Amino acid sequence: MQKITLFFFLTFFAFATNAQNIRLEGTVTDNSKLGLEMANVMAVNQETKAMDGYSITNDKGKFQLSLKPNTKYILKVSYIGYATFEENFTTGAENSTKVIVLSEGMELEGVEVVREMPVSIKGDTIVYNADSFTTGTERKLEDVLKKLPGVEVNADGEVEVEGKKVQKLMIDGKDFFDGDTKLGVKNIPADAIDKIQVLRNYNENSILKGVENNQDNLAMNIKLKSGKKNFWFGDVNAGGGIDDNNDVNRFVTNPKLFYYSPKYSINLISNYNNIGELPLTIQDYFKFTGGFRNMMAKGGSSFNVSSNNLGIPLLRNNRAKEIDTKFNAANFSFNPNKKWTFSGFGILSQSQTQTETITNTNFLRPNSTEVASTQNSNQLANQNSTLGLVKLSTQFKPNEKFQMDYDVLSRFSKQDDNSSLFRQVIDENLNENSEDIFTNGNQEPVTINQNLSFYYTPTNKHIFAFETQHMYQEEDPFYNANLQTQPFEFNGFIAGQNRNNINQERFVKTSKLDSKLDYYYILTPKSNINVTLGNTNSHQSFNSRIFQILDNQNVNDLDNPENTNDVTYRFNDAFLGLHYKILTGKFTFTPGISIHQYNLNNEQLGTNFKLNLTRVLPDFLAIFQIKKSETLTYNFSLNNNFSDINNLAEGFVLNNFNSLSAGNRTLENAIQQTHTLGYFKYNMFNFENISANISYNKTVEALKTRALFDNVNQVSTIFNSPFADEAVSGRLLYGRGFLKYYKASLAVNLNWSKFNNILVDRNTFQDVFVTNEQFRQNYIFKASTNFKNVPNIELGYGYTANQLPNETFFTDSPTVKLDYFFLKSFSFVSEYEYFHYYNKDKTVENEYDFLSASLIYQKTKDSHWEYKLSATNILNTKILRDNSFSQFATSDSQYTVQPRYILLSLKYNL
Repeated sequence: MQKITLFFFLTFFAFATNAQNIRLEGTVTDNSKLGLEMANVMAVNQETKAMDGYSITNDKGKFQLSLKPNTKYILKVSYIGYATFEENFTTGAENSTKVIVLSEGMELEGVEVVREMPVSIKGDTIVYNADSFTTGTERKLEDVLKKLPGVEVNADGEVEVEGKKVQKLMIDGKDFFDGDTKLGVKNIPADAIDKIQVLRNYNENSILKGVENNQDNLAMNIKLKSGKKNFWFGDVNAGGGIDDNNDVNRFVTNPKLFYYSPKYSINLISNYNNIGELPLTIQDYFKFTGGFRNMMAKGGSSFNVSSNNLGIPLLRNNRAKEIDTKFNAANFSFNPNKKWTFSGFGILSQSQTQTETITNTNFLRPNSTEVASTQNSNQLANQNSTLGLVKLSTQFKPNEKFQMDYDVLSRFSKQDDNSSLFRQVIDENLNENSEDIFTNGNQEPVTINQNLSFYYTPTNKHIFAFETQHMYQEEDPFYNANLQTQPFEFNGFIAGQNRNNINQERFVKTSKLDSKLDYYYILTPKSNINVTLGNTNSHQSFNSRIFQILDNQNVNDLDNPENTNDVTYRFNDAFLGLHYKILTGKFTFTPGISIHQYNLNNEQLGTNFKLNLTRVLPDFLAIFQIKKSETLTYNFSLNNNFSDINNLAEGFVLNNFNSLSAGNRTLENAIQQTHTLGYFKYNMFNFENISANISYNKTVEALKTRALFDNVNQVSTIFNSPFADEAVSGRLLYGRGFLKYYKASLAVNLNWSKFNNILVDRNTFQDVFVTNEQFRQNYIFKASTNFKNVPNIELGYGYTANQLPNETFFTDSPTVKLDYFFLKSFSFVSEYEYFHYYNKDKTVENEYDFLSASLIYQKTKDSHWEYKLSATNILNTKILRDNSFSQFATSDSQYTVQPRYILLSLKYNL
C-alpha cells in the first residue's frame, strides 16, 4: 500500500503543478446572440506554435480553456456554416472572459481549424486527432484509445465509447478482420494513426439507415496517416530471455505487415511466443460470427444452438503454468470498381497449455451452508488446441437503390485435453477415500455459416429487405475417465476391475436455416410501417454411447437405452410481425407485435413427442431525444426461448468423472419478459459522459437443474421450473476530462438475482426446491494524466461485494500504471495490479499481485530500429486463487502461473 500511496502523491503533485494555469472562459454566438453548440475553439501559442488549449462549446455556446499566464496566443473559432474567427490576444495573470460573435458564411480556414482540433463532431461522427493525445510511449492502437476522452478498453480488447460497445472496427473504411476490435487494438501500430472516427447510429446498409433504430450501434474507423497509404507499413518484433527458474528459454516473434490503397488492403499478423500472450483465445474464437447476425431477434423468439464442448478451461493471458502459442492471420479487401467489394480473412492459432490446480469443493445440503461431503483435488492438465477461421465476403451495390451481400464463414478446431488428478473425498460420516484419476478428452468440431441478403428500394416510399442465413455444424466430443472407484451405477457395468475405465462418444449434427422478408412503407419522413414474414427451421441429430474398457482391453458396450442416445429433433418457427415507427417532436415510438406458430418434434426411444404452439409476442421501444447528445430510452420485449437437442436427449451424458446428466424430451419453452430503461448524455464542453441503464428480467418456465448427489458424484436432469427466476441489474458509467491533461471515470454495476433449482435430499430422496438470492456490487474508479513532457500516471481501484444467502465476499483490486517518455528517445512503462479476496470475518482470504515493466529505446521518432527490455511478473507471484459458488457447492481453487521472466526484444519498423 505504500507504493500506491506514493503514486497518489505524485498524481496530486501533477495536479498542483498544472493549477498554475489561468482560465479563459466565454461564449460563441451568432449575430442574434444565440449560443452555438459544438463550435470548435482553440488557442495556438504564437511562440511555440503548439495548441495549448481547445474546447467545444456546450448547448449554450459556452467554452473554457486552460492556458499559460502572460502568453501570446492566436484564438481560432470555427462552426459549420459560419466564417472562421481568428484573433491575437495575450493572457494576463488572472482568469478572463470573452464573447465571440460569428458571422454566417464559410471559409477554407474553418475547415483547417477542425482538422487541427483534438476532438470535433460532424453529425453522428466524433473525430479524435491521435497526435493531440499521444505522449510518445504508445506502441499500438490500444495505447492511443485509452487516452481519448469517453473511450475505454478492457482486458479482452473490447472498446467502449460513451458507455456503448464498439461493434465494428475499420481501417480507412475497410473491415479489419471482420471488424474485430481485439486484433485491431492489439496490433495496429500507434504511429500509423492519424484520426479516430467514432460512428454513432451506425448501419452498414444505407438503404435501411432511416427506417431502423440504430441508437446502440457503434463503429470505429481508423484513418491512416498519408505516409502509410499505398505503402507497406508495420513492424517485425523478436525477443528472447530466460525465466526465474532458468529452465525454459522464453521467446516472442511478432511480425505485422499492412498495406492500404483505395482499391485493396492486406493485413498480415503472426505471433509465436511462450510468454503467455494469447492473440486469440477460445472466447475470441466464438466471438467471430462472420456476420452471422441475430437477425431474428426482432421476432421475439430465441433458438440457440449450444456447444458440446469438453469443458476445457477458458484461460486468460499469463494465467497458466505454461502457454506456448503459434498464431497466423491474414485479411484482405478488394474493390475492382465502385460496385463490387470482395473481402476475407484466414486465422490459424495453435496453443499448448499446461495447468496445475489445487481445488477444495464443499457440497452442501439443501437450503443450508452445512457441508454434506468434500472433495480435495490436485490436477495437472495438458491442453493442445488448434483453432481455424476462414471467411469470404462480397458486396454488390450498383446504385443507391439495390444492394446484395453474401459471406461464408468456416470454423474448425481440434482440441485435446489430458489430465492426471489426485482426489481425496470426505463423506458426511468423515470417512476418507483417496485415488488417482486420469482423464482424456478430444474433439474436432466444424461449423459453416452462410449469409445472403438483398435490399431494394424501388421508390422513396417502399423498401424491401430479404435476409437468409444457414448454419451447418458437426461436433464429435469424446471423453474418457479412468478411476479406481466406480462413480455411477450403470446398467451392464462390470465391477471388480482394477481400474474403472469409462468412455463416451457423442456425435451431434445441426442444420439451421433462418429466412426473413421485411417490407417498409414510408408513410411520412418521420414515420413508417414494417411488415415482417419470417421462418426458422432447424434439424438436429444426437447420437451417443457409453462403454467400458476392461482390464483385458475388451470393450463392454453399455447399450442399455438409458446409456445411449439416438435422437432426431426438428424445430420450426413461422411468424408474421408488424412494427410502426413514428418520430413526433423529441420522441420516437416503435410499438410492435409478432404472431408465431411453433412446431416441435423429437424422435427417440422409438416414439415421437410433438408440440404445437401459437404465441403472440409484443415489443415496444421509446426514445426521448432530450438534446442532441442526451437521450432517454425505454425498451420492452417478451421472448420465447427454446432449447436445442442437447437438453432433450434422455440418455445419460458423461460430463466429467463425477457428473452425469440426462435431458428431458417434454421440455417446453421459457418465457422471458425484459424491461430496460437507459439514459445517455455526452457533453463535449468538458468531455463529460454519462451512461446509465437499469434492466428487469422475469423468466417463467425456465430450464433448471434437478440434482442428486451420491457423496461427491452428481446425477442431474432438466425441468421447466414452476417458479419464476428474476433479475434486476443496473449500470452507471460516468467519465470526464479535466483541464486537457486529466481523465477520470467511475463505473458502477449492481446485479440482484433470484433463481431456483431442485436438490434431492440424500437421506429421504425427496425433492427439495432450492431458492437462492444473490446481490453483487462492483465499483471501478480510474484516473489518469496525459502530459507531454512529464511522467503520466493511471490509477484504478476496483471494489466488489458479492452477497450470497449465508455469506458475503469482497474483492479489492487497486492498479497503478506509470508511463514516461524522456530524453526524446526512451519510453518507460510499468504496471502494478493487486488483488485481495476475503469474506466478512476473513476466515476465507487470499491475495496476490503482479508487477511488470518495460524500457524502450528508439533514437528518433522516425528511426527504424527499436530496443526493448521488459520484465513480467517481477514479484514472482507463483499461485493465484479463485472461488466459485452455486446452489449446490462452494469451490476454492489455486493454480500455478508462469514465473518471472526478462526479455530483450528488437523491433524493426517499416
